[in-house]
Amino acid sequence: MARAYEQTKSLKLGGDADNVRYDASAKQILVGYGSGALAIVDAAAGKPLSDVALSAHPESFQLEKAGPRVFINVPHSHQIAVVDREQKKVIATWPVSASSNFPMAWDEAGHRIFIGCRSPARLLVLDSGTGKEIATLDLHGDCDDLFFDAAHHQIYASCGAGFIDVFTQSDADHYALKEAVASVAKARTGYFDGSQLYLRSRNAANNPPRSVVIA
Repeated sequence: MARAYEQTKSLKLGGDADNVRYDASAKQILVGYGSGALAIVDAAAGKPLSDVALSAHPESFQLEKAGPRVFINVPHSHQIAVVDREQKKVIATWPVSASSNFPMAWDEAGHRIFIGCRSPARLLVLDSGTGKEIATLDLHGDCDDLFFDAAHHQIYASCGAGFIDVFTQSDADHYALKEAVASVAKARTGYFDGSQLYLRSRNAANNPPRSVVIA
């Protein structure tokens, strides 16, 4: 257990580091950064194990728990890159039907990946085995975060246009917009803790942080 908030190690990867994930089973840290790379780092030693080259800068990505795959949004290439973290290489690339695919969430049990796109504003649902597009739904603009609520079979999309779009999942292939909850314009970065969705407001003086009770 950590006893103080002190820096113990530092590792320089490169510019524009973005999303970070921890692989608890392998005790590895994965970081998307730069003009196109996924760094795989030994968490205990703080040493890089590998750099997986990508076609462009990576945005949100998700780790498979029951397997070695990583699903990565690569918006400038209009694709999802699939990386095998054991082989440490890209094993597939899947095109997406809309642009600016920044946020991602997924339902591992249902084998569905959820992608938020900004141009046009769409929620895409893909089969995580094949990359096939299963469903396309309209979103409010400027979506930046997506969360899947497995307990309630819902997807939450925090959109900078000033709404949280709530979608219901009736089964793995069928989805519908349940409601659009008014939030704050430009509040698009969020965190879902299992019962509440927290949004960060850009202008804290005029728009204090909000929390929205989901369940």
